[in-house]
Amino acid sequence: MAGPTTAQRGAGKQEDAPDRPPRPRPEGRRVSRRLLLLTAGVVLLLGSGVVWALYGSSWLRVEQVRITGVRVLTPVEVERAAAVPMGAPLVSVDTDAIENRLRQKLPRIDEVDVVRSWPHGIGLKVTERKPVLLVEKGAKFIEVDDEGVRFATVDKSPGHVPLLEMATGRSASLRRFGSDRLVREAVRVAGDLPDGVAEDTRVVRVDSYDAISLELSGDRTVMWGSGGAGAAKAKVLTALMKAAPKAGHFDVSAPTAPAVSGG
Repeated sequence: MAGPTTAQRGAGKQEDAPDRPPRPRPEGRRVSRRLLLLTAGVVLLLGSGVVWALYGSSWLRVEQVRITGVRVLTPVEVERAAAVPMGAPLVSVDTDAIENRLRQKLPRIDEVDVVRSWPHGIGLKVTERKPVLLVEKGAKFIEVDDEGVRFATVDKSPGHVPLLEMATGRSASLRRFGSDRLVREAVRVAGDLPDGVAEDTRVVRVDSYDAISLELSGDRTVMWGSGGAGAAKAKVLTALMKAAPKAGHFDVSAPTAPAVSGG
């Protein structure tokens, strides 16, 4: 019996071959390309509009500066030191540079938050340093904050801020620790005082690192000792003053063995 002819074998192969997906039409490719170009054009147009609105238009420019948090400083002082570029595009304002100018020109400023207040403003939220001790300098006073920073010189003593007296002379403490460290210890003591005692304290006297004393109103004195164990000393001092309200001298330098005298 004769086998299949060549034409029959070819026809069988064509029947067995899997269906191939139709090739995309050129028209479809052209439509997709046009849609892509149209989308890119819209995005570019919108982007150009945003850039123009932020930098080129008069809509989003600096027209006002709002200052909050000042106590001793005045808004005029802060605004002058900040030197905010009025009329500049709000988005281009260098807020870090403003903060640096304020810190350099106004040492009384402890912290400042510079923010953009859309659409036309710059906000300056100021936190001023608070004096905890005063250093007398001629007829003026240098204010010292709770970090030992001497930040301002004033003509008049602020109320309820004790005077710092450094009586170390050429003591071993001064040679060993230095004056800055001793000032920080005095600041530490002032920060640990009970509220009632702090209000009555007129002088914080530093004779050495571990011999810090207080002069209170009514000719009363307190030997505090070093700046260590401040919470325990404050608690013991409060108890002693309640138990002996007429005493003239209190010693809490060793809070486990306190002493009172006078009165």
